[in-house]
Amino acid sequence: MRGRASYVMISLLLLTVYPRAETTCVDAALLAHSTVSITRYFDDAERAAQAGLISIQGTGWFESPTTIVTIEHVATAMGLSTQDWKLLNINDGVDRQSVSVRIQRLIGGGYEKLAVLKLQSAISGVRSVAIRMSPLTPEDRVVTLAYPNRQQRSVTGRFVQYVDDGRLAGSALLEIYDEDNRLVIDHGSSGAPVFDCNGRIAAVISTIITQILPTPFGDKRVSTAWGTPNVVSVPVQQLMEFHEAR
Repeated sequence: MRGRASYVMISLLLLTVYPRAETTCVDAALLAHSTVSITRYFDDAERAAQAGLISIQGTGWFESPTTIVTIEHVATAMGLSTQDWKLLNINDGVDRQSVSVRIQRLIGGGYEKLAVLKLQSAISGVRSVAIRMSPLTPEDRVVTLAYPNRQQRSVTGRFVQYVDDGRLAGSALLEIYDEDNRLVIDHGSSGAPVFDCNGRIAAVISTIITQILPTPFGDKRVSTAWGTPNVVSVPVQQLMEFHEAR
């Protein structure tokens, strides 16, 4: 009986209402053709070496018609390198095409690096979005455009804090949700840009924070409590700092 009462109490805490963000603060038309779903399908030899894994999918955004920025672990999982060109499927929710890519460079030295992918041929009609150079401040509203499960989603949230030390040093913590759905940014969203209300990119999504909660019906994967960060991102300013240092 005590175990069930504890479960009910935990459930109530997780469902506690926290002030939700309002509708998106950025005109969606300004972000069109800026962000894409990126997928790499493995060949037979790669599938055999990876227990039958068929593909890896993430999100990326155009720095230029010939470069896409994503997060390092997506490029690594795809088996991309700085030497070999490998075919990537690119989908912006309307148009789909395939292009060969390789890693141009990895940038950063904190929690995780940004990966800049070089395209073998330019893609026309893309939109390169400005980068925010000033830091976000607590409670700043943000919007991310991501492709969880290859479906385009625009989701609003808020910036919580930058992390200076520990395992997440160098990261930016966010709270992002769609109404009561705190797992809306999930598998396939890594590499998605985080925009401020002026449509400038401030960070790149790395991972979401979840926990496994034991319930009478089995283990359940849940997000963090309302009012706390649930998304880890990498500040994008280091991308511009790299350009300035060249």
